[in-house]
Amino acid sequence: MPHLFDSLTLRGLTLSNRLLVSPMCQYSSQDGLANDWHFVHLGSRAVGGPGLLFTEASAVTADGRISPEDLGIWSDQHTAPLQRIVAFLHAQGVPAGMQLAHAGRKGSTFRPWSGHGGVSLSEGGWQPVGPTDQPFADNYPVPRALSVSEIKGVIRAFADAARRARAAGFDVLELHAAHGYLIHEFLSPLSNTRTDEYGGSLDNRLRLCLEIVDALRRDWPDRSPLFVRISATDWTPGGWDVDEAVELCRRLRERGVDLIDCSSGGNVARAEIPVGPGYQVPFAERIRRETGIATGAVGLITSPTQADEIVRDGRADCVLLARELLRDPYFPLRAARELGHPVSWPSQYLRAAPVGAAARQPRVDQELDAGSGLRAKA
Repeated sequence: MPHLFDSLTLRGLTLSNRLLVSPMCQYSSQDGLANDWHFVHLGSRAVGGPGLLFTEASAVTADGRISPEDLGIWSDQHTAPLQRIVAFLHAQGVPAGMQLAHAGRKGSTFRPWSGHGGVSLSEGGWQPVGPTDQPFADNYPVPRALSVSEIKGVIRAFADAARRARAAGFDVLELHAAHGYLIHEFLSPLSNTRTDEYGGSLDNRLRLCLEIVDALRRDWPDRSPLFVRISATDWTPGGWDVDEAVELCRRLRERGVDLIDCSSGGNVARAEIPVGPGYQVPFAERIRRETGIATGAVGLITSPTQADEIVRDGRADCVLLARELLRDPYFPLRAARELGHPVSWPSQYLRAAPVGAAARQPRVDQELDAGSGLRAKA
């Protein structure tokens, strides 16, 4: 079986190892623009040598942000600051991933350290949208139900965002369909009580997610991987569950999705979730086994041995870390040392590396597509 520091090839991209940096909201943008904080935050994790590094959830529309301080990619002016970050990641030999997101009814809320619940219009908030006018919780804004024509507009916004991500030089896209945000809201019968073609039956509730994936695959290069992050369950009776998640993943594989990033929860305010080390790994294992699609495991994975065992035991194809990488940006270098796998180090840090460590080489990028003239800077 492969181990944590074996390579992983997805379409035309080969990751040097199977430790990935999960999207982590920083709530530090103005007008959705990346800035020096994002450069340093993402750049620090790249120095640690992960196999792939994702931006935080990047909103495809201004009203698709979680908070007013979220990162965005809803206009062409968002591209240049992201190009700078991608160029640095590539100089460290690390592929760059962008997570595309729409917060839905969970939008217009305070960043965690500034308050709780909805941000008023006078404080820079907005009326969010959702499948219905049902709010996520009592202290959240009341959303406006999307019309069918507006849903089509959301799909176009995702496709436009993919085009901008491509222009910025990103190597991988991830569609955020988890954690109670817009796509998950449409998937779950608890939040989607529509009676049109986007609600009711499982086929109808899957429709938005599948249509967005189809739109992304039309605008994203065929050789470039596409991930989808899902919540495998609402952890609530009568809600979205793992059986439905398995069926969704079967259909996603048929549409050209390459990997499922397996999380859970987020759509029910008071769900009882049995949190513990590796508690979401069984979802990645089951989806991988029953659909044949590659999966990523997430959630309270905190040690090199634990992460390595997940891959060695065939429970997932890779591991995505978040909070552990906030505590230790160079976790991949530490994990390689503890597990006894030689990896390259940044030249500037070689004096601290194990004896015999090699210097990391920048990635040499190919044209994003024939005749486009666009190249990711290395």
